[in-house]
Amino acid sequence: MHKHESDAPDALPSIVVTLPGPEVPYFPILSPPGSVTMRSGLVTLQGGGDVGKHSTNDHEEILVILEGAGDVEADGYGRRPVKGGQVVFIPPRTVHNVYHTGPAPLRYIYIVARAL
Repeated sequence: MHKHESDAPDALPSIVVTLPGPEVPYFPILSPPGSVTMRSGLVTLQGGGDVGKHSTNDHEEILVILEGAGDVEADGYGRRPVKGGQVVFIPPRTVHNVYHTGPAPLRYIYIVARAL
């Protein structure tokens, strides 16, 4: 987890994370050892950018689209439009990419967890 320090010297790290604005292209939210198996981050795409084709291998992935518009392309599923308020599931071993297509920044949180 992205650590946020408290003013108290012996305080534990917070379990609450404040997300940055759209000027930050990538912000890590959670990863081991802060969690057992999950990784998570905030992604902001602008100017027609994309994250690049990739796979999470044996892990499942959820994309929570916060705002903006784009496309998600996944092997076996084609390329589909997405917008704020939608959630996308990416199965294990699926090569995929996320593209920015709208006028406003595309912001989403990804959550990756080991598939059983």
